[in-house]
Amino acid sequence: MFVSDATILHADLDAFYASVEQRDDPWLRGRPVVVGGGVVLAASYEAKSYGIKTAMSGRAARALCPGVISVPPRMDAYSRASRDVFAVFDRTSPLVEGISIDEAFLDVGGLRRIAGTPLDIASRLRREVAEQVGLPITVGVARTKFLAKVASGVAKPDGLLLVPPDGELQFLHPLPVERLWGVGKVTAATLHAHGIRRVADVASHSETDLVSLLGKATGRHLHALARGFDPRPVRSRRRRRSLGAQHALGRGYHSPESVTATLALLVEKVTRRMRAADRLGRTVVLRLRFADYTRVTRSHTLPVATARTDTVRDTALGLLYTAWPLIDDRGLTLVGVAVTNLDDEDTEQLELPFEDIIERHSGVAAQTGEVVTHRPIDRHALDAVLDDLRNRFGSGSVTSATLLGRDHRPGVPLLPD
Repeated sequence: MFVSDATILHADLDAFYASVEQRDDPWLRGRPVVVGGGVVLAASYEAKSYGIKTAMSGRAARALCPGVISVPPRMDAYSRASRDVFAVFDRTSPLVEGISIDEAFLDVGGLRRIAGTPLDIASRLRREVAEQVGLPITVGVARTKFLAKVASGVAKPDGLLLVPPDGELQFLHPLPVERLWGVGKVTAATLHAHGIRRVADVASHSETDLVSLLGKATGRHLHALARGFDPRPVRSRRRRRSLGAQHALGRGYHSPESVTATLALLVEKVTRRMRAADRLGRTVVLRLRFADYTRVTRSHTLPVATARTDTVRDTALGLLYTAWPLIDDRGLTLVGVAVTNLDDEDTEQLELPFEDIIERHSGVAAQTGEVVTHRPIDRHALDAVLDDLRNRFGSGSVTSATLLGRDHRPGVPLLPD
């Protein structure tokens, strides 16, 4: 193989939110900066040097670095910066697969005659992002998407790294197992408990060994990656067939209340992404993983496609309620939710805004005979307002009141009242 066979680029902006803040305010440059107050949404590399990490509480960040500077998030600024960077990507290659607001894969395999080697193209891309957008970006170059992403992670911050095809395993095997796609804290702890700490250790085990240790899907996945196998191509502007999110809970007891709250927050995240992408979905899928590494899936198809948070949340919680006996028996380590059968937003059949007054009796009013009236809540408008608040002030700035003070002991229905 020739070095030119390494034609996939993984471009990843460095400490994206914090870098935008440092770009726009010169006084912040070279200083420890975190975006977000109560929870750290992003940290500059100066802040990371103190051990500050994303999702850490603001109090914990200040304990590690009393001089840390906290700035409120500006989602509009980050969105504009992302669009500017992706414009550079699109000018670099016709094959761009965005995987988040601040990173993408590019396939430059057919550009040698007009743009030079992949390494030349990667160098030029970094220079153009710095000059035109004012942000540092790291690029990994490799034969596969997985290796390109690992290379960019190793090269951070503001770096460039090529993994030649004839040196892939020499590059990959000395790395810690956490560099493998899909190895989080729980999987890493399991591997470490069995003396598996480096990628080379994973590669030394058979697929059968890894499957028995981690389950069929994870075991086969890590067995392939540890040997540098990743056949996935770069797919340009692919329309996703589903949108989902998941959260690893770790081992130990998890109360019904905490699991319900986690699932509700995942639904908020998924439906917000659906609305941002102008997508609607009909099928809600609940995914659970247990302490014995077995998994179950439950799904329900709605009569009409929707992106409404309350509709998807109620459906997901109903699925969780029916699956709860399995959780009690096996112990839950991961919960996830996805919405499939996606359509474009213009296919939605909107609910008619009936003006009928809804009458109900409650509390003192029921005793006095007084009629309490209210108009139906416009759930589409409510979701739009909540999306705007989260864009302005961060994803944790507002949440559903149904997550506050609810009783979700075993035996108590999980569905909202």
